[in-house]
Amino acid sequence: MLSQVYRSGFQAFRQHLLPWVQSTALSRSPTDRVQPSAIRHVRSWSNIPFITVPLSRTHGKSFAHRSELKHAKRIVVKLGSAVVTRGDECGLALGRLASIVEQVSVLQNQGREMMLVTSGAVAFGKQRLRHEILLSQSVRQALHSGQNQLKEMAIPVLEARACAAAGQSGLMALYEAMFTQYSICAAQILVTNLDFHDEQKRRNLNGTLHELLRMNIVPIVNTNDAVVPPAEPNSDLQGVNVISVKDNDSLAARLAVEMKTDLLIVLSDVEGLFDSPPGSDDAKLIDIFYPGDQQSVTFGTKSRVGMGGMEAKVKAALWALQGGTSVVIANGTHPKVSGHVITDIVEGKKVGTFFSEVKPAGPTVEQQGEMARAGGRMLATLEPEQRAEIIHHLADLLTDQRDEILLANKKDLEEAEGRLAAPLLKRLSLSTSKLNSLAIGLRQIAASSQDSVGRVLRRTRIAKNLELEQVTVPIGVLLVIFESRPDCLPQVAALAIASGNGLLLKGGKEATHSNRILHLLAQEALSIHGVKEAIQLVNTREEVEDLCRLDKMIDLIIPRGSSQLVRDIQKAAKGIPVMGHSEGICHMYVDSEASVDKATRLVRDSKCEYPAACNALETLLIHRDLLRTPLFDQIIDMLRVEQVKIHAGPKFASYLTFSPSEVKSLRTEYGDLELCIEVVDSVQEAIDHIHKYGSSHTDVIVTENEKTAEFFLQHVDSACVFWNASTRFSDGYRFGLGAEVGISTSRIHARGPVGLEGLLTTKWLLRGQDHVVSDFSEHGSLKYLHENLPVPQRNTN
Repeated sequence: MLSQVYRSGFQAFRQHLLPWVQSTALSRSPTDRVQPSAIRHVRSWSNIPFITVPLSRTHGKSFAHRSELKHAKRIVVKLGSAVVTRGDECGLALGRLASIVEQVSVLQNQGREMMLVTSGAVAFGKQRLRHEILLSQSVRQALHSGQNQLKEMAIPVLEARACAAAGQSGLMALYEAMFTQYSICAAQILVTNLDFHDEQKRRNLNGTLHELLRMNIVPIVNTNDAVVPPAEPNSDLQGVNVISVKDNDSLAARLAVEMKTDLLIVLSDVEGLFDSPPGSDDAKLIDIFYPGDQQSVTFGTKSRVGMGGMEAKVKAALWALQGGTSVVIANGTHPKVSGHVITDIVEGKKVGTFFSEVKPAGPTVEQQGEMARAGGRMLATLEPEQRAEIIHHLADLLTDQRDEILLANKKDLEEAEGRLAAPLLKRLSLSTSKLNSLAIGLRQIAASSQDSVGRVLRRTRIAKNLELEQVTVPIGVLLVIFESRPDCLPQVAALAIASGNGLLLKGGKEATHSNRILHLLAQEALSIHGVKEAIQLVNTREEVEDLCRLDKMIDLIIPRGSSQLVRDIQKAAKGIPVMGHSEGICHMYVDSEASVDKATRLVRDSKCEYPAACNALETLLIHRDLLRTPLFDQIIDMLRVEQVKIHAGPKFASYLTFSPSEVKSLRTEYGDLELCIEVVDSVQEAIDHIHKYGSSHTDVIVTENEKTAEFFLQHVDSACVFWNASTRFSDGYRFGLGAEVGISTSRIHARGPVGLEGLLTTKWLLRGQDHVVSDFSEHGSLKYLHENLPVPQRNTN
């Protein structure tokens, strides 16, 4: 009976592991698989369906940027021993392998040509041989010594070649079972160094691989560890024509170059390449590694399993890069990323370390973040008058360099013509009046910055000669992402200068020329006090999602743009707070006691003055008693003259015989000359509607009844609530803040138009004289006083 339980072999694998593989694959969400809509063309070869997409690239040079990786047609994925094995090194990490196979299958079904270089035969064989040894020992000892001695059995050290021989068949059977769930066929190829150095064998191997790829089969390649000689010290890896297959790292590199592969993905148990051993205090992940940078890296020990360490991976990666193959080294074991690490790399996301032969002309975004941090700290130490002087100088430059700015903006407008909608073109456009308004706003910021950083908010005497202060300080490094709004750049720059914050700016490509000259002017102003690096404009190909992952460099993200942009950033930000609002669905409630002339003027200004703004009116709520009255008719006539398209809410439509088009959603930000009109029966119903369909941005009541107005002001839960005033007043400049970095609808830290105050936080300063906590214990000599002390008066001039 014991023999029947433990003699697993291939039959037991099919019996126990295959159902697990099938259930794992089938339990995944259907949306994770390639959907029929993604299929461009289906062809057949021996009844095997092929799914292809138009992917083509002439092999020769490696990709220069991550964003180009999505064009990779032929890809090798190398799975290190630490990726495919369990922590005890006896057996495979089945869940991790299933996820990797799924990602490879998705890419294969997109029309790419995928190849796997895998470890794991030794671990799988070790598991099987352990069972055999336990079986043999248990039967022998049970016959001679009794069952009580089974606990003392020791398993001898297993020879790696024997483990590999025992594990190869089971490993391949596992891969076959997993790939079958995605209608993909896999084929095993075992190689040794001779297969590459013997010309005839090399040609045979090359032909076999090409034929498998032609038939839409995934080749699974491994060194033949059952016969491979012991590892030798690296003495080659010196050139394209010389690389020995000593481990799967060198095998993957050799295979990638031999097959003219576009991309080699090396998965290990670390996030990528660090400048010093991972885990050390100063270790930093290297985003992009260039040939010749080896001297700047200190390598640690190799992984817990496998033959190669990070140094071997880097040498193999550089060899493949020299041969025209792009390389990414990434973590394939982390549970939060392993389920999409391969597809993320192919999509060009910032994952692991990307090897590139093309160095960027300027600093990397990580270097820019460090410069902004250092520059911001220097900026915060300047005297308030010096920060104000920088802002005044920037305001002067906006008017003095007006012609150059408008010329650059004209280039942006010409390039955007036909590509951007009219509201976005209006946002993109700069004018003399806009620049003059910007300069006025900047001077207001300069005046308010005199007493911002270092202002004392609270003073407390804790005990005799022990005094506590709470003072304002900068937040740190701000990342402001804006689109189609070049006028945002000097506003945000001035607020960052006034608050002593470092600043990273990421503008939309549609405003490239405008942003470039405005950033140069900001740095010119900063230079008068030696803090030029405090404000950085990100010009690299960094995706917004990648910027949102720089949680060690960025303290606050402020998006300025469409609701979709804000939502995407809020979703992408990992560990970094986001200040802003995803939508600007602003309401105006016209009460039964509203003035006819006031209501018409307020609706016109709120909707028509600048319909693309986030504080423009989107939904007009009308009291039911006003229907078919002169007030209602006058509002409708005005909207018709202004060419505003009206969408009727459900209740409003029910009152009309011939109604305008019924609104598709009451929660819509049009950003254009379109307006939803809905009918309500009372101020309370208006408030309920706003809370249900609004975005907590800006909401207005129009009425002559002060009691009704105050009820509305107190009960509407939005960042800005107005009485008889246009929604367009929701703006930092109009509030007297000088400018704003945005309007926040969150409830923490800052709400509404966020100016200088919203970019500050606090720290506590405690000044004592040899005070220790034990002196304040029950039997101590000191007592807490907690006396409030007067705070220095703020300069409000």
